[in-house]
Amino acid sequence: MSLTLVLVQTLNGLQLGVLLFLIAAGLTLVFGVMDFINLAHGVQYMVGAYFAAWFTAMTGSFFVGLALALPSALLLGLLLEILVFRHLYGRDHLAQVLATFGVILFLNEAVRILWGAAPLSVPVPEILSGSIVLMPGLLYPVYRIAIIVAGLLIAVLLYFLVSHTRAGMLVRAGATHPRMVSALGVDIRRLFTLVFGFGAMLAGFAGIMIAPILSVEPGMGDQILILAFVVIVIGGIGSIRGAFVAALLIGLVDTLGRSFSGDLLRLVMSPAEASQTGRAIAPMLIYVLMAAVLFFRPAGLFPAAR
Repeated sequence: MSLTLVLVQTLNGLQLGVLLFLIAAGLTLVFGVMDFINLAHGVQYMVGAYFAAWFTAMTGSFFVGLALALPSALLLGLLLEILVFRHLYGRDHLAQVLATFGVILFLNEAVRILWGAAPLSVPVPEILSGSIVLMPGLLYPVYRIAIIVAGLLIAVLLYFLVSHTRAGMLVRAGATHPRMVSALGVDIRRLFTLVFGFGAMLAGFAGIMIAPILSVEPGMGDQILILAFVVIVIGGIGSIRGAFVAALLIGLVDTLGRSFSGDLLRLVMSPAEASQTGRAIAPMLIYVLMAAVLFFRPAGLFPAAR
């Protein structure tokens, strides 16, 4: 276990964390403000990646593709909210889970029909290609650093919007006292639609940013959705600050755990046993973290006021 490898995996964990935050921020707002369980949030991440691949191939420019894919992800989120999700707000959580699971199946098949089942690739933009020397012997891809920086900037912007603007005040008030906000003359339905569309755009942005690193394929949002739910449970439902802290924690625990659990176990086990045991327990570490947090803080690290 070298220091260089630890630093590289730490940066990889931060990159995963900021991507999880982009997805979980929209999910926790939708869940916290609207009390709506949206299992289809992961497919909006997938569709964002497909939009990026499609528009980049059409225009030949990743940044033009990004500029076109973002509003497309927003429009898709608004369309789903208008056609499907707003009819489920008054229903129980089981009905919401079943209906949004149906949306997952529908959109996964839709992308297979439109773009095929074969994975697509998005080239890294030339200006962000290559690596940068962070310290002697440590090279790190420029594009991955750009993902970390973009995610942190979005986190700061989102915190400012939610905490220091009138729109954010209405969102926070809608999360705690929706009937009172509605009685004061605020169109709560329009507020919910905007929150849902904004959350879909954030998920789509995460998909766009990861497209040059991962293969763009049907079902790519299913696994990331599970991690996003773990994030909002650990951070506290409806809390942007909690989602940010929990996303970084999960990104670091998952990445470092998969990389170094075997090495740590070699201190007390034989190399063969340590390797086998490390591979077995590494995927469980984030759920052990979730259980530990919920044992001491059942509402999460930073639960929203209720």
